Amino acid sequence: MQQSPSPESYPPCFRQNHLSNQIHSNHVAEINHDREDPLPVIDLDRIDLRKLNEACTDWGIFRLINHGIPSSLLSELHEHTVRVFDLGYESKRNLFSSIPTSSISYFWGTPALTPAGDALYKPNTHHEKDDSKNYNWVEGLNVPLGPSSQIQLHQHPLLHDFRILLEEYGAHQARVAKSVFDSMLRNLKLGEENECCLSPSTGILRVYRYPRCYSDNPPKVWGLDVHTDSSLVTILNQDEVGGLQINSEKDDAWIDAKPIPNTLLVHLGDMMQAISDDKYKSVKHRVKVHKDKERISIGYFVFPGDDYVIRSSIYEPFTYSDFRTQVQHDIKALGAKVGLSRFKLNKDNDF
Repeated sequence: MQQSPSPESYPPCFRQNHLSNQIHSNHVAEINHDREDPLPVIDLDRIDLRKLNEACTDWGIFRLINHGIPSSLLSELHEHTVRVFDLGYESKRNLFSSIPTSSISYFWGTPALTPAGDALYKPNTHHEKDDSKNYNWVEGLNVPLGPSSQIQLHQHPLLHDFRILLEEYGAHQARVAKSVFDSMLRNLKLGEENECCLSPSTGILRVYRYPRCYSDNPPKVWGLDVHTDSSLVTILNQDEVGGLQINSEKDDAWIDAKPIPNTLLVHLGDMMQAISDDKYKSVKHRVKVHKDKERISIGYFVFPGDDYVIRSSIYEPFTYSDFRTQVQHDIKALGAKVGLSRFKLNKDNDF
């Protein structure tokens, strides 16, 4: 049974007194455990290359079983996540402003962050009519896993213990990501020189809380809008609360990625699509808010090294650093990510 969060732990615009006049929307998740799950399943113990290739080609996402991450670690990590997020909002702001963003940074209302871990833009918090369109219904922590992130947090015992758990979890995710990535390279018949494309030092964890909506008329917002990840691979661990939806291009439909215990969801990102010459798809996905329950998920994102040049018959040569800079420019200028089409050969420049 999920404990009700303290309203004071939410940023002010997510609290009940700011929701009473919002417009009803269907952007609200419902838990349905009876519906058949259509997502392909890959067993990490015995990776079937044919099934993996079909999953990457047709879906861009698959469910991973036998991943080897101890259930005790997942439980402990979830408990610590709840404790951190349930701190009062002002306490969280003060706490995270006192530590380097290279260790952990706190954000809300937007998933768009600078390389340093700061929000790329600040959500409008004046609570005007239709103001909810200006922010995402999400609160989160950005946790780099590279060597420069090893900063002592002994003066903050809760964060110190949390960071240790996150590092242990991140090491497991790096192992899983490399195994999956190497198998995809084998399917694509890409040589050993491509193995160094995936750089474990770029790994980050994003710990998300999607606040519950207190109102009977939930706000017209998404937890996360429709997007693709910029990563090579994203590995998601979600709790029992539904909300994640995957776009199925072959069915032209949105599909609920329902929570299934002891499984992970592996998303392919833009960098994987690029190195595969568009054979593999960077999956479009979004997150719906929930009226009665908050949702917690932890995503592991891994990228090419900043100087690694991605070469493709479809795209101009570019580095992930080039891609990230362009994405951040587009978000600031256009309010949205444009993505891979910016780098396509013979592209139409009318965005």
